[in-house]
Amino acid sequence: MPSAVATQTDARLGRIVRLLMAHATVVVSGTKVAAEIGTSRSEVWRLIQQLRDLGVDIAGHPSTGYSLKSVPDLLLPDMLSPQLRGTLFGKRLHHYYKIGSTNTVAMEAASVNAPEGSVFLAEQQTAGRGRGANQWHSARSTGIYCSVVLRPALPPSDVLILSLAAGLAVHSAVQEIDSRTTPDLKWPNDVLIDGKKFCGILTEMNAEVTRVRYVVVGIGINVNQAVFPSDLKALATSLRLATGTEWSRVELCAALLKSLDREYRELLENADATNSILQRFQERSSSVRGKQVEIEENGRFEGVTEGLDPRGFLRVRTSAGMRTILSGTVRVS
Repeated sequence: MPSAVATQTDARLGRIVRLLMAHATVVVSGTKVAAEIGTSRSEVWRLIQQLRDLGVDIAGHPSTGYSLKSVPDLLLPDMLSPQLRGTLFGKRLHHYYKIGSTNTVAMEAASVNAPEGSVFLAEQQTAGRGRGANQWHSARSTGIYCSVVLRPALPPSDVLILSLAAGLAVHSAVQEIDSRTTPDLKWPNDVLIDGKKFCGILTEMNAEVTRVRYVVVGIGINVNQAVFPSDLKALATSLRLATGTEWSRVELCAALLKSLDREYRELLENADATNSILQRFQERSSSVRGKQVEIEENGRFEGVTEGLDPRGFLRVRTSAGMRTILSGTVRVS
């Protein structure tokens, strides 16, 4: 599994949270917690203190027992896996409180044969990455920082469709939680609300000439951020800022992974799935057709978007004719 870039969360923390949630109306003795997770009462006290440091509101003391004062919004495997039964992503959830980048750890894990469907989640990233050399601002326990390992039978030239499918999964998950919130998909890997970015998708792969070995799809969602650094205020938003209400990250993350599971299974099993992804992406994007844009790809040029080609690349009509954009930066004029 991944090198010592970060330490995975102690699985006993999630088990304590689940135990306290299952006995939400009573105080649970330290002796019972210790017996349930197979450790000593003094170790339970240390783990309870660790959970408190992470923002979990637990009342009590070793002599009196413990109780949860509120349900924690942490992306722990014990919180997510019951909601993901029957999906590709329900069995191999890896959680970190602090990590450099979930994509980096997922790529390392995939290189040493992590199974398809492995999920890597973090409460905070210290080196979150976007496309190119861009960084992703990752405040603690306010966003969803998630990377999944996939092993699709696709040629490398067709992998863009996975990024577009991930964008559709984000759109669907947000709408499932709040149908009044309508995200706008921006080709190839951003999701906006009111013209500001709240989600970025980073797809990386290891491939031979004709065959993909593995793909990591990383999804970063600004969920409950109340403020952004001054250099991002004009460009970024969060679901909380856009809607005026706080969101459950656990609920949204479960909805996201279930939606991504549906999109991926459909892509593998249905010969017409690619066309469906392209059509739905264009319907949910305000900018892939009929918009004046500026493109940075081997230089800079302007044109009007003319939709997606059969592999998902953006077509732009310029003064010199139609051009297909493979990986450039697109700015709506």
